[in-house]
Amino acid sequence: MAITSFTQLIEEARRKGPKVVAIAAAHEKEILVAAQDAEKLGLAECLLVGDHTLIRRIADEEDIDISRMMVIHEPDPKRAARKVMELVSLGHAQIAMKGKIETGHFLRAALDREFGIRIGKLLTHVGVFEMPGFNRLIFVSDAGVVVAPGLEEKVAIVQNAIDVALALGIEEPKVAILAATEMVNPKIPSTLDAANLSKMADRGQIKGGIVDGPLALDNAISEESARIKGIQSPVAGKADILITPDIEAGNVLAKAITYFAKGKMAGVVVGGRCPLVVASRSDPHETKLVSMALAILLAPTS
Repeated sequence: MAITSFTQLIEEARRKGPKVVAIAAAHEKEILVAAQDAEKLGLAECLLVGDHTLIRRIADEEDIDISRMMVIHEPDPKRAARKVMELVSLGHAQIAMKGKIETGHFLRAALDREFGIRIGKLLTHVGVFEMPGFNRLIFVSDAGVVVAPGLEEKVAIVQNAIDVALALGIEEPKVAILAATEMVNPKIPSTLDAANLSKMADRGQIKGGIVDGPLALDNAISEESARIKGIQSPVAGKADILITPDIEAGNVLAKAITYFAKGKMAGVVVGGRCPLVVASRSDPHETKLVSMALAILLAPTS
């Protein structure tokens, strides 16, 4: 059965958990609240890697219960991120999560040749959104990792997003390759990539979903808009997954959903040995918690 809300997502994660989550630079209030809530719900057992004194002080001042969590002292955020990847590499954790550290530093640790989590696939970000007025979750990629993807990278972005949607029970997810127009225009390179991705899916080079594009945002999610424009497509108006042309478009779309449309977001980076939780440092603990739940659903079973 398809997961259509974050409440369902957390419940499914509880059935699969608990998983061990190693958190880099965990000396931050919202991270510690999310870790506390994850343990109370039976989602996770958390390993806190960061400034031991600061972690304890924040927990005491904010009345956060971390009594069952192991704290590993490493005050330098970059070394904390590397330690987290080492814990995953050695099998002591199934999920890596970023705390008070820049995403770039965290991802560089994930790509470390000695203890990184690379398995030969492209790491990509998948955002999952619960929005008022929608009876389904909407997936957006890539809003956080691949800056200016070429066609080969877009194939990986699409496939990773499909795999995440499938893991949430969405059978044959519908994928819209977004552009400024639904018409193929040689002067707009993203429309050419969209057309190529659609044909590649038709030929089985992208598996598990129905891919179409180029589609503008309105006719990707609005059946009325698609009808008015006369677009005949199994995806138009029904998209589960929105693939943006580049990281700027993805980032703007993701933040527009959360700040303008009052949507809620969960986000993970996939394509490695384990999912990475990379919620923004400014995100509230609720976002960090549901992102942990998403990662738990995607974590390897063994």
